[in-house]
Amino acid sequence: MIETERLFLRHPSSADLPAWTTFLSNAEVTRFIGGPQDAAGAWRNLCLFAGAWSVQGYSNFSVIEKVTGRWIGRAGAWFPPGWVGPEIGWAFTRDAWGKGYATEAASRCLSWAFEELGWMEAVHIIHPENTASVAVAKRIGATLRVSESAAGNLVYVSKKETWAPKGQAQRPKMA
Repeated sequence: MIETERLFLRHPSSADLPAWTTFLSNAEVTRFIGGPQDAAGAWRNLCLFAGAWSVQGYSNFSVIEKVTGRWIGRAGAWFPPGWVGPEIGWAFTRDAWGKGYATEAASRCLSWAFEELGWMEAVHIIHPENTASVAVAKRIGATLRVSESAAGNLVYVSKKETWAPKGQAQRPKMA
């Protein structure tokens, strides 16, 4: 488990299924991540992310709000075959939007991927109409890679050489 000031990030578990199911049944929340799913689809999705931990040694974390102990979303590493690059992604319940949780979780996940996984860069695949996630990508210092798209989605990139967690100065660019 890793944590931030307001969040715990831990491996997904069966205890997350009720909240995960509610999350994936919401059309507004899932608009840019494949659309709503029924309970069986939510179970498969949870197992996909949980299983990736065993297969790859990393995946998305379940994001838990410290104050309440409730599951509010998922964030973390993702790199299936054929993907544009190793990704740090995020998705949150509707009631968690606008509180800075995505930025907080994505920042911590980037630090973790750079420090623990040895990644040199991470992509963030974002639907062009998902202005909230574009704003998160910009807040964490990612830049748009205009030469590349992923099935019509935008590709933002965070690089280890210029990464600085929130509140710290940017690292100088290497020549």
